[in-house]
Amino acid sequence: MHMKAFLILEDGTVFEGKSIGSAREVVSEIVFNTSMTSYLEVLTDPSYAGQAVVMTYPLIGNYGVCYEDMESARPWPDGYIVRELSRIPSNFRSVDTIQNFLEKYDIPGICGIDTRALTKLLREKGTMNGMITTKKYDDLADPIARMKAYRVKGVVKKTSCREKYVLPPAGVSDQPVRRVALLDLGAKRNIARSLAERGCEVTVYPCDTSAAEILGSCPDGIMLSNGPGDPKENVEIIREIRKLYESDVPIFAICLGHQLMALATGADTFKLKYGHRGGNHPVKDHETGRVYISSQNHGYAVDTASLDPKVAVPAFSNVNDGTNEGLRYIGKNIFTVQYHPEACPGPQDSAYLFDRFIQMMGGRK
Repeated sequence: MHMKAFLILEDGTVFEGKSIGSAREVVSEIVFNTSMTSYLEVLTDPSYAGQAVVMTYPLIGNYGVCYEDMESARPWPDGYIVRELSRIPSNFRSVDTIQNFLEKYDIPGICGIDTRALTKLLREKGTMNGMITTKKYDDLADPIARMKAYRVKGVVKKTSCREKYVLPPAGVSDQPVRRVALLDLGAKRNIARSLAERGCEVTVYPCDTSAAEILGSCPDGIMLSNGPGDPKENVEIIREIRKLYESDVPIFAICLGHQLMALATGADTFKLKYGHRGGNHPVKDHETGRVYISSQNHGYAVDTASLDPKVAVPAFSNVNDGTNEGLRYIGKNIFTVQYHPEACPGPQDSAYLFDRFIQMMGGRK
């Protein structure tokens, strides 16, 4: 049967459960996700690089693994923490089990722990580092020292594509083909797919591509993707995004891209106490007053107090905690959102934002 495993948090809390996936020891930042389904999309979302994910939904793996649903070529979390792992999946599309999937990609995990208690602890004390291990420590001094030293670093580079590639338009459109440059900061597949389905030709660029190269290809629009880690770490990328901002090309940015555009134009970002991760976060559109249910995955937010109102104004906010969820840039064809309009997993409420981007590109002669 499964061997014992332990989740140790940097505050000294220890949870005992059973080992799933790889048996190796890992230290990571522990975050929770409140999605009820789509565990495979969560596992393959590059924004989780450098983190171990706790799923708050109690049963994971019940519809197996369908490789077609992966949001990138491989899973990214350092570790996976669940209440109960379904041993026998039931789904006609399933080709594998979560247990095999975690083993195949060498991801350590733990099941059989009280994920509700763990989530409440993370909400109370804020995101903490932790360790998943099969070794029983009688003295926690060494693991705690290692956890306290851990930082999420260099993850954008790690998750971005190595060389540029082109995704041809997928949908038949009566519109002329719009050419979009997508800066891959750790992008989910569905961003490029959502654009291709709307008749765009999408060229995906590695995160360290210069603004000169992107602008030199004369795109109709530029898309800045989601991605992992602390936005402020990406000093060179922010410098290039500033040059993209100064061009007159329409820009749409999601999640990390939204934060980097804010930093590039003089605003500030801060780390949230426990982040927003799940397929069920309400955001309010300031213009219409309408509330959309959105898919989210981020640990940082833009500080609205640091915005220069001549540069950008808040366009969306989170209904739960009032934090910023999107910006409209003054005198520019630029808008950015903190949440995921491409869903996967999650609601389709915000897909209209891609249509808005297509319209913006039509506005450029």
